[in-house]
Amino acid sequence: MKNITTTFKLTGLALVIAASLTACNKETVTAPVTQNNAEKVAAPLTAKDAQVFLDDVAKEMVALGLEGARAQWIYANFITEDTASLAAESSQKSTEAGVRFAMQAAKFDNVEVNATQRRQLNFLKQSLVLPAPQDSKKSAELAQIGAKLGSIYGKGSYTTKTGEKLSLGDMTSTMATSRDYDELLELWTGWREISPEMKHLYTRQAELANEGANGLGYKDLGAMWRSNYDMPADDFANELDRLWGQVKPLYEDLHCYVRTELGETYGTDKVAQDKPIPAHLLGNMWAQSWGNIYDLVAPEDADPGYDVTKQLAKHNYDEIGMVKGAEKFFTSLGFAPLPETFYTRSLFTKPADRDVICHASAWDLDAKDDLRIKMCIQKTGEEFNVIHHELGHNFYQRAYKDQPVYFQNSANDGFHEAIGDTIALSVTPKYLKEIGLIDTIPDESKDIGLLMKQALDKIAFIPFGLMVDQWRWKVYSGEISPENYNTAWWELREKYQGVTAPVARDADAFDPGAKYHVPGGVPYSRYFLAHIQQFEFHRALCEISGNTDPIHRCSIYNSKEAGKALNTMLEMGSSQPWQQAYKVVTGSEQMDATAILDYFAPLHVWLKDKNQGKQCGF
Repeated sequence: MKNITTTFKLTGLALVIAASLTACNKETVTAPVTQNNAEKVAAPLTAKDAQVFLDDVAKEMVALGLEGARAQWIYANFITEDTASLAAESSQKSTEAGVRFAMQAAKFDNVEVNATQRRQLNFLKQSLVLPAPQDSKKSAELAQIGAKLGSIYGKGSYTTKTGEKLSLGDMTSTMATSRDYDELLELWTGWREISPEMKHLYTRQAELANEGANGLGYKDLGAMWRSNYDMPADDFANELDRLWGQVKPLYEDLHCYVRTELGETYGTDKVAQDKPIPAHLLGNMWAQSWGNIYDLVAPEDADPGYDVTKQLAKHNYDEIGMVKGAEKFFTSLGFAPLPETFYTRSLFTKPADRDVICHASAWDLDAKDDLRIKMCIQKTGEEFNVIHHELGHNFYQRAYKDQPVYFQNSANDGFHEAIGDTIALSVTPKYLKEIGLIDTIPDESKDIGLLMKQALDKIAFIPFGLMVDQWRWKVYSGEISPENYNTAWWELREKYQGVTAPVARDADAFDPGAKYHVPGGVPYSRYFLAHIQQFEFHRALCEISGNTDPIHRCSIYNSKEAGKALNTMLEMGSSQPWQQAYKVVTGSEQMDATAILDYFAPLHVWLKDKNQGKQCGF
């Protein structure tokens, strides 16, 4: 996902969540039944047994967490066949252990334990994204399918009509910049040639993972995923629909305006003004965010009058200076500075002598103070924002370091990304002026352009963030059968996004497989949640800081009050239901997407004016 980073919370628990962990060697306690019976049977498990199990697992998690984090860090920073092998071995070791932990934890389902023990046991059960059946052959088959799907996606490429072989990265870059209808269509259809062979593998993977979820006590894998949010699984699904209903009016007006502008660019014969938008015209291979077409839809006179990239150069910011500038944001809130090892151990620039993974990420190697980021920083305004986002992860990681290892994680899986983005929302013109990067704050007439840029990325993404798992949940429940995979995918995309396939799609095309998170087995609701939560956190923190500006102009920079509330929430980790953490900052245990409407209110008024007389809707 564009501007969505991978957060390496590589504590023991995070390894369980990402890949899962070490074996527990304790066997079920046995005891004689009677003096007249020489045979031994398993004694009933007790809360004391549960605590022994949890204590032993925690020790293994800490040890293997550090081992795995180091293996992954070395691989990401020194890509060789050997480091790849070491990282893979560590991942496999963690995965096998995680399966055992989950199965052992499930044995305590009917044991009376205290609330903390139940929460820790549930974390172990729910940490397996694709739980394997309790059958060694089926477990091996599931692992092989996952590897095969990953290989198909990772090796995917397309050879154009002119004979040029393109990687996904090549195609993504062209999709972002080309305005040639036919070129975009060729690349869009070309990338989707990789996924039909995934369909039978994905079908079997769903069957096996469902069987594994059944073994852990869930009716299907989708129900297991939805059970990870401190509420009944069906209530969680309803909650997402409620939040979407709050945002939908703004999205529909953005969609209507963008469709009109694309019709002017490509012609209404190609972009019908009463139908969904063809998916290949939105600047992104998956039409999940639309920021790359800003030049086509930008309001007139939207230039804010400054360029952060140029201002960084003017003020002689190098890569380290950009990081230290972002760190100062957090210290202004009252957070302690990052440890010196952060600067000696992080990767800030792309080395000239070796291959590295440049995708921006935040790391916590020892679940204490060994915080790092890994970036190949470009001296741009966009990267300055990304650094603030990444440090948001790091300060969150350090805030919950004193929690038990089970709770060294975000309150729910949307929080980590939401916190990073919340901080980035404070990188406003007001903040840039306060730190001396710009001289004057543009007047409010320039806000529409800035808000449009954000809306094309953040508001456009929200229905996509919702529908990916909507599709998977229906697959896992059996509501969508294999013969309807592709048809149902496009029905949901049209329903939620108002986006359609630009050409007729074969029922066996399996277009879901062209999006990494589907063959990769990565849950997607977390990204939807993050896009909702970040605006509510921002609105609440602005109120706490005493801000009197419109919230899209607010920065919490220098507010110790906002920093105190934020830190209180971050320190909780996942020790309490996420609703309790949410209440610390927002005052409510329920998410409220009206913060998005408040943030984008000036843009929404502007869009409604531009859409007058148009046939909106899809």
